[in-house]
Amino acid sequence: MLKQFLLASFACALAVVSGFGVSTKAEAKPVYTVAMDAAYPPFGSQDLKSKEYVGYDVDIIKAIAAKEGFAVKIRNLQFDGLIPALRTGNIDIAINDITITPDRAKNVDFSHRYYIAGLGVVVQKNNRTIRTAKDLEGKRLGVSIGSTGEEAARKIKNADVHVYNQLNEAYLELRNGGVDAVVNDIPTNDYYVATAGRGAVKALPVALTQEDLGIAVKKGNTKLLTQINDGLAKIKKDGEFAKIYHKWFGKQPPKALLHD
Repeated sequence: MLKQFLLASFACALAVVSGFGVSTKAEAKPVYTVAMDAAYPPFGSQDLKSKEYVGYDVDIIKAIAAKEGFAVKIRNLQFDGLIPALRTGNIDIAINDITITPDRAKNVDFSHRYYIAGLGVVVQKNNRTIRTAKDLEGKRLGVSIGSTGEEAARKIKNADVHVYNQLNEAYLELRNGGVDAVVNDIPTNDYYVATAGRGAVKALPVALTQEDLGIAVKKGNTKLLTQINDGLAKIKKDGEFAKIYHKWFGKQPPKALLHD
């Protein structure tokens, strides 16, 4: 009887020690704060029911984190505040349909590209005056603050550029007749036209630019950048990247994107 009691006590003690070991290991797992402007579906948005952040960007960074052994905490932040927040150390990672540009690369470090995008145009459904890029000249153009859409719009001759804090505000202003067109990334435009803007607006078959999207970290954070690039390479190789891409865009990623 005493022997059985001792064995049971030893087993309990072992279980407790083992349990503490698992907890310690879990607690030691690095947790990085990832910020995005959750107003850019299908890249990032907040589910109204669950309140969870969802989207292509969310799935990509979570998949990278799983491969590299760290966890992520998603934070909602306006687009124009992402790079300043990285520079001050308030966040660790920014992933938000961010185009890699020379100016931005002066302030943050970018991962390898995880999406090939381009700027497109959305107009009201019955608009017949805007059909080409040249037709945007002299028009009222809605853009989100700090975006490459804003940069492109300001280069259009005589354009009256209206800047909004949130992209959905620009789309709403378009529907209300406050602007003639919205200049923004093609995938986000297409998603809006197919969902919230269905029947009210249309996307024009006009690609103003082709752009590479990257994941940004604080300038000089080589360790984290290496982890992100390594994880990105792994999910591209094992097929998980292609599954995520198809989930949100309904097609396979271009071969050029898979072999970077």
